[in-house]
Amino acid sequence: MNSNRRKFLAAASGVAAVGAIPAQAQDKPTKRVIWRDGKKPDKTPLFSGTVAFGNLLFIAGVGAHFEGDIKAHTKHVLDSIKEQLESVGSSMEKVLKCNVYLNDLKDYKEMNEMFQGRFGSEPPVRTTIAAAGGIPGNSLVEIDVIAYL
Repeated sequence: MNSNRRKFLAAASGVAAVGAIPAQAQDKPTKRVIWRDGKKPDKTPLFSGTVAFGNLLFIAGVGAHFEGDIKAHTKHVLDSIKEQLESVGSSMEKVLKCNVYLNDLKDYKEMNEMFQGRFGSEPPVRTTIAAAGGIPGNSLVEIDVIAYL
């Protein structure tokens, strides 16, 4: 790589010299599990529902475990995610990545109707699939997200 290109890339990335570590990356981020009710369960859970790593926030799949149609389930799931994000100082507008798992791909259009606009004017990157075998707990939709704090 020529010298001018290295200088340009270094300046664009905020790195003082090629190979140097940016100041913000020098502080090693740590994993923090965020318990929904604020306290660690008595026995080890199967998985963590919310984990922060540095300024990133990972929220495990949220489903809707009640009788209802895809619109009711999608609204419930998105409302739950919004509540979780806001409880730790983030928001729907700070979601970077979203995975949507549908019980049946025929629900795609109606799920989108409930999804539209929920993440602000610049929605996150999204992947949507139909889960083979269905969603655990008989939910019609499950959504997980990665956001920043």
